[in-house]
Amino acid sequence: MSTADHAETTPRPDLRALFFGFSSVGLSGFGGVLPFARRMLVEQRRWMTAEEFNAQLGLCQFLPGPNVINLAVVVGKRYQGLAGAVVAPVGLLAGPLAIVLLLALLYDAYGSLPIAQGMLRGIAAVGCGLLFAMAWRMGKALRDKAYFLPFSVLTVAGIALMRWPMPWVMVAGLILSGGVAYWRLGRK
Repeated sequence: MSTADHAETTPRPDLRALFFGFSSVGLSGFGGVLPFARRMLVEQRRWMTAEEFNAQLGLCQFLPGPNVINLAVVVGKRYQGLAGAVVAPVGLLAGPLAIVLLLALLYDAYGSLPIAQGMLRGIAAVGCGLLFAMAWRMGKALRDKAYFLPFSVLTVAGIALMRWPMPWVMVAGLILSGGVAYWRLGRK
């Protein structure tokens, strides 16, 4: 299904749907909500295709700030303009803010206990697993675009191994991958 076909067959979410959709994402996990955002946007509500999600997430990772909040702003703006750009991230953050404030009070009282420390280590492992699962699903959506794989490898090598500044690596990747996309479109 093309992006244009998807836009025509997908119901346009109203402000209420945006708020509660992103609220469900925000309440689904701590520090690992990106997989839940993908599931809600692509698989459950079908507001985006897997390819649209990957493209929007790439944009949101390029922008300063938390990726999921940037994504909520982009999706909200896409469907409901400025009001949606405000409502979606508020929905994403309202529930977790209340929960974190409650947990801060509990951690202050009981955080030094060994059982609390063990629980926190377990939660960190779950978050890591969720991140790997989401990366696997995103990679599956890129199977037919293998010509962009070298950019992923070069980005990881440049930032993680060679310790080049991330903004420079991102700008170079943007220029190079944009050139490849332009060249491939010109050939079709």
